[in-house]
Amino acid sequence: MPAHRPPHPARRAALGALSLTAVCSLLVTPATAAPAAGPGTPDTHCAGRARLHVPGAARQQADCLDELTTAGTVASGHTDPADYAGLTPKDLPTPTGVPGIQIDGYFPDTSTTDTNHGWHHDSQFVIRLPDHWNGGLVVAGTPGNREQYANDRAIADWVLARGYAYAATDKGNTGTAFYRDGRRPGDAIAEWNTRLTQLTRAARTVVAQRYHRPPARTLATGISNGGYLVRWQLENHPELYDGGVDWEGTLWRPDGPHLLTFLPAALRHYPAYAAGGPGAAEAAAALHRAGFPAGSEFLWPYHHQVYWDLTQRIYREEVDPGYDGATEAGTPYCASGTPACDADYDYAARPAAVRRAIGRIALTGRIGKPLITLQGTLDVLLPIREDGDVYARMVHEAGRGSLLRYYRIEDGTHTDSLADVFPGRLRPMVPCHRSAFEALERWIAGHAVPPAGHTVPRPAGAAPATLLTSCPLDSGAGTRGGDRPRRTPG
Repeated sequence: MPAHRPPHPARRAALGALSLTAVCSLLVTPATAAPAAGPGTPDTHCAGRARLHVPGAARQQADCLDELTTAGTVASGHTDPADYAGLTPKDLPTPTGVPGIQIDGYFPDTSTTDTNHGWHHDSQFVIRLPDHWNGGLVVAGTPGNREQYANDRAIADWVLARGYAYAATDKGNTGTAFYRDGRRPGDAIAEWNTRLTQLTRAARTVVAQRYHRPPARTLATGISNGGYLVRWQLENHPELYDGGVDWEGTLWRPDGPHLLTFLPAALRHYPAYAAGGPGAAEAAAALHRAGFPAGSEFLWPYHHQVYWDLTQRIYREEVDPGYDGATEAGTPYCASGTPACDADYDYAARPAAVRRAIGRIALTGRIGKPLITLQGTLDVLLPIREDGDVYARMVHEAGRGSLLRYYRIEDGTHTDSLADVFPGRLRPMVPCHRSAFEALERWIAGHAVPPAGHTVPRPAGAAPATLLTSCPLDSGAGTRGGDRPRRTPG
């Protein structure tokens, strides 16, 4: 779920994610080597730019670029590096050689938190149309509360280099005060789903305008809150997609678990753990019981400082603003026992209206198209036992298990940049996402069914460069009981 952008004094803070195949190198392939696009593909640079129209857009600007990846868009001003800061390992390769058209714009909206291009207008989007097209479209919502360029390094660069058209939305509201958008509790998050549906429909039309035929396949993918959107879209609008890859998606359901059932325990017990002394062992046990896995303790100080407190307060304000009365999003780092302190938040004791608010954004597990879900076993923002494991069970209980492959990535965590902070202790998730994406391609094409879900082990002694470029999802196959994980002790 929310992985925040690292603190940046010149910009608003933002939550983001802030995150299958045999051994496969994930070193990027230039777009010129992408599969042939077939009849109707323009054969000149940026052909047809003048006739492109994004249905429903209140504003759009189409630019012809020599480079659609961040290798060119950083310098040309067609991305925002602050928007994807902290989401990928520092040594992740950047592909080049992807000329084409970029369309920036926005749909009608009343909120104004997204300041890109000086527009001060939400529901901004970006659509990228490579000259050398492989016939597919990838759509994404952003992690946390970031803007439309948040996936540019982790996802867009790579899929563009494979020849896909790409579209992303800011979800209709951005920043850590996103909860101010809307009239009812839950409105801001509900808008995320509406905006991704809107963009998918519009982008499919624009692809047909550009290449003279609709996309042969439309795939949804995203990190954290973006992964939640993939799940929701495949449950509610499967007709728009051929499949999706959910990278550590956020779980919302009225009966829990969700953020507001496990984060209060982290806020309540972590101070005693950090203080040491006679209460530290019991505090650690309490965090384990809440879902934070044993062995993840080295990640707790960072998450307490950067993620847990802010995440709890702003998402609680979104669905339960009455908890702290007139105070907006609680009191940062309040001590347990302080009136209306989020460390003492008890979801089970809250009014039925709070459950109804979450019901408006809830997931059901009733997916209608193939879905690959992956999550790290050392995720301590959305503990895997309280998130990915639960959603996999939901899909099976809904009778849709044949459409799911669920991979637990050993030593993966919520934010890939932490693999640089703790070298040798974490596995980057980005190559596992790429393996999952390739497996989805083969699955929906009828070429190969991905291996049964399992825990993907981190290879003992693997060099950092290997972990950054390879994540074979068939390694360790058969462990952990397939796609339907058992509930295990904390």
